[in-house]
Amino acid sequence: MPLSSPFVSGTMEIEKNWIDYNGHLNMAYYNVLFDRGAEEVLDLLGIGSAYAAERRHTIYTSEIHVCYVRELHLGSQVKVSFQLLDSDEKRLHAYQEIRHVDGWLAATSESMSLHVNMEGPRVAPFPEDVAAKVAAFQDAHRHLPRPERAGRTIGIRRRGNADINLKK
Repeated sequence: MPLSSPFVSGTMEIEKNWIDYNGHLNMAYYNVLFDRGAEEVLDLLGIGSAYAAERRHTIYTSEIHVCYVRELHLGSQVKVSFQLLDSDEKRLHAYQEIRHVDGWLAATSESMSLHVNMEGPRVAPFPEDVAAKVAAFQDAHRHLPRPERAGRTIGIRRRGNADINLKK
């Protein structure tokens, strides 16, 4: 299993039907790009589509936080990076970036994914062979600095202690 650190996907091109009425990539398709990049990693780990079909286990996303940094347009070419921030016997905590082939950042995504037995469906531990691959991937990413954008929260920041009273 080749372990790049962080993993970087093959080049993907923004498709015509992904462009919204504002002339740029619709927000939903950023997730498509993140998903396609993650699928390359899942295949490397042996837990991609073949694993789901043959072993009746799969990966479900339980939470995701996307930040849109810069617009993408029709024909833009991008790559998606994937850094495994943490893992345990049932979960993967990942950070991804979409970068234009020219190097600039378009979007980030932080996600928590669960290993699921499709018979339930229910969350289940990784089998030994998969756990070993996840551990090797985690070890290859352990030396990477934590991305500055990882762990972000969402909320409206107020100046000082003043609360805005919306009731009149």
